[in-house]
Amino acid sequence: MFLSVFDMFKIGIGPSSSHTMGPMVAAERFLDLVRGLKFHPKGLKASLHGSLAFTGVGHATDRAVILGLAGFRPDTFDADAAEKCLARIKTTGRITPPGLPEMRFDPARDLTFDMGPPLPGHTNGLNLSATDAQGDRLLSQTYYSIGGGFVVTAEEMTEPTAAPAGADVPWSFHTADAMLAMARRSGLSIAAMKRENELRHRSAPDLKQGLARIHQVMDDTIERGIASDGILPGGLRVRRRAKALHDALIRERGTNQAPPHTINDWIALYAMAVNEENAAGGQVVTAPTNGAAGVVPAVLRYWLRHVPGARPDRVEDFLLTAAAIGGLIKHNASISGAECGCQAEVGSASAMAAAGLCAVLGGTPEQVENAAEIALEHHLGMTCDPIKGLVQVPCIERNGLGAIKAVSAASLALRGNGTHLVSLDACVETMRQTGRDMDARYKETSLGGLAVNVPNC
Repeated sequence: MFLSVFDMFKIGIGPSSSHTMGPMVAAERFLDLVRGLKFHPKGLKASLHGSLAFTGVGHATDRAVILGLAGFRPDTFDADAAEKCLARIKTTGRITPPGLPEMRFDPARDLTFDMGPPLPGHTNGLNLSATDAQGDRLLSQTYYSIGGGFVVTAEEMTEPTAAPAGADVPWSFHTADAMLAMARRSGLSIAAMKRENELRHRSAPDLKQGLARIHQVMDDTIERGIASDGILPGGLRVRRRAKALHDALIRERGTNQAPPHTINDWIALYAMAVNEENAAGGQVVTAPTNGAAGVVPAVLRYWLRHVPGARPDRVEDFLLTAAAIGGLIKHNASISGAECGCQAEVGSASAMAAAGLCAVLGGTPEQVENAAEIALEHHLGMTCDPIKGLVQVPCIERNGLGAIKAVSAASLALRGNGTHLVSLDACVETMRQTGRDMDARYKETSLGGLAVNVPNC
């Protein structure tokens, strides 16, 4: 299956791509099945399993499923309308999805958190059912939210791919080594190959407009984060810091108070602004996930605002290069914290951002691959242990440090000629194996690490 740049960068809502966006998308898909029934059901039911059950409240999974069954979508989400809809459903115990009659759905009774073993296909599982007047099931489907807003059914998890992934594009690379070999033979950059692949599926104007939209949403999210203060929702009483940090950095400009390493504060600021918005349930772009949504926008803005010679017309190359690297990681390992810990989220995002920055700074394909490898290598083993199941601590700061690592990785790669000992392919495989061996307590269940060693209320 071809992974588009718009698969890796999806516009959605916080706080989690796998725990919020994915379940909402699953509910939307289930409504399509319900509409195909010969007889209209009288009620709906949902059950959350594995990581979705353990951290579902903190990630607003329950809200996402309810709203998804009511017809809401991540990419067109209206927060005000959603709140009114939720209040109505909780008060009446009834739900009316678009194109369907009113049905029984009492969240307190019909949405359950199953704290037993996860479903067999993936740790992020949910089951959705339609019932008759007696409560007997007319239709049931199991979905898995596999990270980055991607959703598959139980059947799709086990079905073999009908054709080799990417067979319908001119540059079909499934490993970094193959990608580099194609670049050498063709003389094309990674971004150029990715662009040709995208143009097999959409027009040049559509690609340009879509990438501009992705960048605009990223930039708008930074701006909203910088402008907002107060306490983040969820009960931890985490105070937003981006606005105060931005104000302090502005005051220091043009004075002798700011040491050279202050540039790191700017990079971290941009990432933290995004992830504070994500934690507040605002609009973000999966990059490649919500939990890691701040890294790529932060590095992109750092380049545009702070690096001499940065050109806005190269933003497409940045995003296309980053998406190519993200696609390799997803195809060969994972971008899901519930599967492989935070190495798969912030680690992948840092690799993507490092590759994009290296490319627009003039790096060769070999240097770009090296930059991605350096960034990912130095996130290996990173656990996902959010306190109280919220995408706040350690997630917000972790994005800031992931962005700083990405810039350093790109710089180191550009100082070399692209030759290095550990390949990106080896690093991705190491991440996959590390995730497989990682204890489940450290994979987005909030059952280990900081989640149990720091008071969460």
